[in-house]
Amino acid sequence: MRGAAMSLTAAASGLVVFLLSVSVVPGQNDWGVACTSTEICAVKGSTVEINCTYTYPSTWDDGENTVEKTFWFTKQKGGERVDLTTVSEYAGRVEDLCENNTCTLRIRNLTESDSAEYWFRIITTRDTYWGPPVTLSVTDLQVEMSRSGSSALLQCLSSCPPGHTSYIWFKNRQEVKEDTSSYADFSYDSADSYSCALKGYEDFPSPSVYRPKPPSAEIEEGSSVTLTCSNDENPTANYTWYKEDGSSYLPPLNEKPRLIFSSIQSSDSGQYYCTAENLLGSTRSESIFIDVKYGPKLPSVSVSPSAEIKEGSSVTLTCSSDANPAANYIWYKENQTVFQGAEGSYHFTSISSEDRGIYYCKSENQYGGIKSSSLSIDVQYAPKPPSVSVSPSAEIEEGSSVTLTCSSDANPAANYTWYKKNVSSYLPPPFSDKPRLVLSSIQSSDSGQYYCRAENLVGSRTTDPIFIDVKSNYTWYKEDEYSPKASGQIFTITGFRADHSGKYSCEAQNKIGRRNSTLHQIVVKGSWKLLPLVTIPVVLLAVISLSVFLWIRKKRASRDSSELEQSPGNREEPLPDQGQPEQQDDLQYASVHFSNNRAEPLYSNMRAGQHLGHTEQKEATEYAAVNFKSRAPRTRPEDPAELYSVITKIH
Repeated sequence: MRGAAMSLTAAASGLVVFLLSVSVVPGQNDWGVACTSTEICAVKGSTVEINCTYTYPSTWDDGENTVEKTFWFTKQKGGERVDLTTVSEYAGRVEDLCENNTCTLRIRNLTESDSAEYWFRIITTRDTYWGPPVTLSVTDLQVEMSRSGSSALLQCLSSCPPGHTSYIWFKNRQEVKEDTSSYADFSYDSADSYSCALKGYEDFPSPSVYRPKPPSAEIEEGSSVTLTCSNDENPTANYTWYKEDGSSYLPPLNEKPRLIFSSIQSSDSGQYYCTAENLLGSTRSESIFIDVKYGPKLPSVSVSPSAEIKEGSSVTLTCSSDANPAANYIWYKENQTVFQGAEGSYHFTSISSEDRGIYYCKSENQYGGIKSSSLSIDVQYAPKPPSVSVSPSAEIEEGSSVTLTCSSDANPAANYTWYKKNVSSYLPPPFSDKPRLVLSSIQSSDSGQYYCRAENLVGSRTTDPIFIDVKSNYTWYKEDEYSPKASGQIFTITGFRADHSGKYSCEAQNKIGRRNSTLHQIVVKGSWKLLPLVTIPVVLLAVISLSVFLWIRKKRASRDSSELEQSPGNREEPLPDQGQPEQQDDLQYASVHFSNNRAEPLYSNMRAGQHLGHTEQKEATEYAAVNFKSRAPRTRPEDPAELYSVITKIH
């Protein structure tokens, strides 16, 4: 079997990696675990990741060979290798991630007990294989210090092999130097402290070294504290207590051997000393530092920027609290933890609408914890893609009521505007502040594509058009043309021309049946405005002439009849068979009859379009239906569904 090659990468939290061997890539049909390092040195508390790639033959021992399981182990139990993820010492700290023949072992919060040899094992359907061990060493960093006059020689101590990393040096917690050597030389100052770290893992520095500090006592706030000053003197001395504050004159706190704090507060922290004085002289004690520990005070919370927050902007929530020792902070969103750390700032690089809500923070240390007041984060955002609904959703019939509703998620709430595609006019909803467009009695002319626009101060979105197809109960046809000319009760012809002449019919239909009406429309030369001016007087003159003619004829017949009755020789004899009606084909003179008593008459309307800018003139002429009556019996009954038409000309 071929040698192994394993690649290791360090996690950002603080892994230190040193490469001690050369990679050897195995053949695709060989067993192998690829390793580029056999030793790893990592800092205590950091995270280490070991990445390995394995190969195996697709066939083995004359059979198909597939992987059943891969795992890491460090020891055996009862002769069996134990999967590291099942070992209690690693519970919650170890992950084994595998994808495409590459496996990563990740160990968090390293301890010195994690130092061991780690093996990677492959189990297939035909055999097992494991690669060479990887040795992990977990170490602490320590600073060793020696003085030579005014200089201090420092060394950063670790168990890691020298020459494979750089060292970062800190003075008073500030980075001051980087070197590949573990040694550093500084000018000594008794007020300074020094520490070191490995490059790339500055979050895991060594403990600081510094000169001894005055005696101190850690005291919890609210407790009772007594400071006692004593000295071997004769005669008896007088004692005075002082608190240092940096000024040249310090007022005495107490002129007794004891300084008592019955309930010490955080403001009492500081350095204290006492003096003893008698007739022979005086002496001063060393200072003692009183460090009052206390839990966090009520945190204050703020948001930046403090103005209106728009989606996509950068936002920082800040929580701060006075505490000793310094507090750790936890940010919550509606009781769910979203951030935890020593810094109280929670940062949104690009805040989204999902981030809006109620936030609060909690500051805590070993002496207690306290929650802040709530902070409401209102994220303003443009309308999301609107949705459109149509009610009723079934087939839309002419004359029915139809409601189009537009809705969108937006903050602040969106205003809605409805439009009809390819129509320049604005179609307002019945209520300007509501997202509904109501067509109370929809007509076929309302068919078309509709869309709505949702808009607020942040932005706007427009819906895709939705097609409204109104099924008409009326259809217009022209003689000798198969396709319908129009639908709806009203057929409007614009730009009226001679080729519009012809015979038109209007078909009405419902669920029971359908019926046609017919009207003849004739176009004459000249302006349509002259046609009603000529036609109407001619018709009226004809009616008046006919009426005068009939009246004169009736008067003449009445006078002749009177004369005949007065003449004895001309008296009419009764007919022998007056009970039978006279059978004759004499036609009764026509009478003009305007039919208004037909059951459910159907009217057809034709309108000639008008030019914009002219005063609207509308004249409606109802053409009379002329009924001819004969004394002879009718050969067929009159059709009760006979249709009439109305021609309306718009000039």
